[in-house]
Amino acid sequence: MCIGERTIIDDLSFVVEAGETFGFLGSNGSGKTTTLRALLGMCRATGGRLLIDGEPFEPGSGAPVGYLPEERGLYRKDAVLDIMIYFAQIKGIGRRQARRWAEEYLDRVGLADKGRLKLERLSGGQQQKIQLGIAMLGEPRLLILDEPAKGLDPLNRQLLMNLVAERQQDGATVILVTHNMDEVERLCDRALLLRDGRAAAYGPIADIQDQFGARTLLVRAHAPIPESPLYAIGQSVDGEQVIHPAGAASDEEILKHLVTADVRPTGFRSCPVSMDEVFVRVYGEKVPA
Repeated sequence: MCIGERTIIDDLSFVVEAGETFGFLGSNGSGKTTTLRALLGMCRATGGRLLIDGEPFEPGSGAPVGYLPEERGLYRKDAVLDIMIYFAQIKGIGRRQARRWAEEYLDRVGLADKGRLKLERLSGGQQQKIQLGIAMLGEPRLLILDEPAKGLDPLNRQLLMNLVAERQQDGATVILVTHNMDEVERLCDRALLLRDGRAAAYGPIADIQDQFGARTLLVRAHAPIPESPLYAIGQSVDGEQVIHPAGAASDEEILKHLVTADVRPTGFRSCPVSMDEVFVRVYGEKVPA
């Protein structure tokens, strides 16, 4: 896909399985939001298309898609309930049903007393809740969330993720754009890491972790762990000794060596590289806040 003379997205193709949570990841400026907007018909691409259940997506076709943009795009001078009802009617929901749904949603997210207030009087986090509610109107089968937790404190972030999890339990498919790698590890089945308009990594989370970093071992033992060509000894964390396996040394080989060396391990577990570390290795920079 090109904008002017510049190629933004190049030879990118990916599949999101029905019912999964899919992480669409990348550093700032990698093309994530542009890709989503192009697929949804919000900006013109030189090629490519979005298929839902094998059928091409067309804007205005009534396809069951909910989109939460990174930037808030609501009417700040209007009352919260009026805004939600308006967007529900655009989606073909009757006014009475829309009002009932909006009131129930506002009560669920702790904003039951804000329905008559103008949107501009709400905090940034409260406005984000309203925008998420509008994205979820009509119970879409495909929910695309671009930085959904932006501006939310940890308590409200958890509330938001619970709402998303409920939609997934009802069979919805979720595409999650986030810089929070803890959320990726906890929520996502698979992911794509976008760099310079191309896929730098794509697949199940565990496979991506294996691809971009060696595992570590955490060992609890009665005796000090000796040096060995099978591993390098790292820091001790909360009473567990970090060990970095060397080359193709297996967990079984290392455990056998520790037992033979009379280390007397009482705990032994393998941990994949974190998605934070994967992000750093792919983009060569710290994960943005």
